[in-house]
Amino acid sequence: MNSQTAFATPLLAPELPCPSGLTTWNNSDPATRYAVYRNNVVVSLIDALADTYPVVQQLVGEEFFRAMAKVFALVNPPRSTVMACYGQDFADFVTSFPPAASVPYLADMARLEMARVLAYHAADVPHLPNEALRSALTDPDQLMHLQLALHPSVQVLASPFATVSLWAAHQGVACLSSVDPDVPQTALVFRHALEVNTLEVDSAVGKFICALQARQSLMVAARQANEQAAGFDLGAALALLLHWQLITTITTDKEDHEPAH
Repeated sequence: MNSQTAFATPLLAPELPCPSGLTTWNNSDPATRYAVYRNNVVVSLIDALADTYPVVQQLVGEEFFRAMAKVFALVNPPRSTVMACYGQDFADFVTSFPPAASVPYLADMARLEMARVLAYHAADVPHLPNEALRSALTDPDQLMHLQLALHPSVQVLASPFATVSLWAAHQGVACLSSVDPDVPQTALVFRHALEVNTLEVDSAVGKFICALQARQSLMVAARQANEQAAGFDLGAALALLLHWQLITTITTDKEDHEPAH
């Protein structure tokens, strides 16, 4: 074990002793100084999680959240020096954390909040002019083969709980007392004009968008959405994507893969 590993490993393993061989500039106790440093590291990780998951913290209270976050941090050290997206596995941890079982929608709220963080940091890709899509949709030879690529920030989260309404209530947009948490909702998260948006969409629209992201053709995606909910409105779904400028390119699934014009 090299010296860096020997120093770093005990930071998130409080059962391990202070690394041997440490010295201090003022001859103070190295173990005491190391304990302070170790505590600061853990606190900084907890603070990072609190910044990422403010609604999760509000749902369970600060004391519970910080205790839960500490358990997570001790077994999930950062994998990158960039802390903006630290805690991407936090929702899965919450799912398996027994004390959180009394708030069944907590993990999905964590997924929604991380989706917003990822959307904020997603690559900036220019949108396709609306005229280009309208032109492609009027070409019957290409219509069956169209593939639409969406902005990298676009994410869909289908939940058996009212995650969108719960999130909105904690932003002061809706009244929390009026939210029934057991109503399934599908969230569409994306960045538009430097702002991250969170919208509730029909489950069929969510299915349609996920199919497009899986590189399914427009017609196949529409068919899958209609299987999700009969009466799926393709025009309305496309209008949503056009309104928020979420379509970035149009191609076809033909062998030549030439861009549609």
